[in-house]
Amino acid sequence: MRLANKIVLITGAGSGIGRVTAELFAKEGATVIVNDIDTTRGEETVQLIQNANGKAVFMQADTTDATSVETMIQTIIQTYSVIDILFNNAGISGIGRLHELEEDEWDRIMRINVKGVFLPSKYVLPHMIKQNGGAIINMSSCIAEIGLADRASYATTKGAVLSLTKSMQVDYAPYNIRVNALLPGTIFTPFVEDYLSKSADPDAAIAKVKTRQLSGELGKPEDVAKAALFLASDESSFMMGSPLYVDGGVVFGKNA
Repeated sequence: MRLANKIVLITGAGSGIGRVTAELFAKEGATVIVNDIDTTRGEETVQLIQNANGKAVFMQADTTDATSVETMIQTIIQTYSVIDILFNNAGISGIGRLHELEEDEWDRIMRINVKGVFLPSKYVLPHMIKQNGGAIINMSSCIAEIGLADRASYATTKGAVLSLTKSMQVDYAPYNIRVNALLPGTIFTPFVEDYLSKSADPDAAIAKVKTRQLSGELGKPEDVAKAALFLASDESSFMMGSPLYVDGGVVFGKNA
């Protein structure tokens, strides 16, 4: 029980990595506040956790809306008094070269992927400062460290999240708050599965994406969830402002 009696908020926990992480954290003893903009998916995650005798509640909030986020955080504090762990997981992908992107699409991915980390952190941090401790995990991506075709907007946001993580750590280390980032490679989430299935040749598309990883395989949501658990637990107590790669060898390896 590495997270026994911890109060955890996970954004974007209605599906994919967020859902699997919420289930794992609950198995490790945490009370999980499942946040998602989609009520149906969020409540499904809660039901899965409760069916496994875990503790979870759903709170709908738009992580890009200050009023919505502040209200959620206030409700959590009123109910549980503390927030021990924040996992800023909510985000979307973005496809296209820079000159092909519409301004509205650029603004949308910046708002969700960067502002969606800023606002939950902004409203959680005062409480972590008051309780003199906490852990924040930000979802970046290995794309923050490499170039990848047709991902200009997405790479920009994930690079911003990684830089924000490092700056946050400097500011909040004096309050015993740890801030680290996850940098996954290509993870076979429902979103990725749907995206690849729309290719002219889905099998060929999957095979091509697999070649990015030295492992020759796509990652699983469970791979990222286990890394998130490590960063949330005391086992990573000496990690501060660190990027944790869960990428199958994308960043630091190259196939011959």
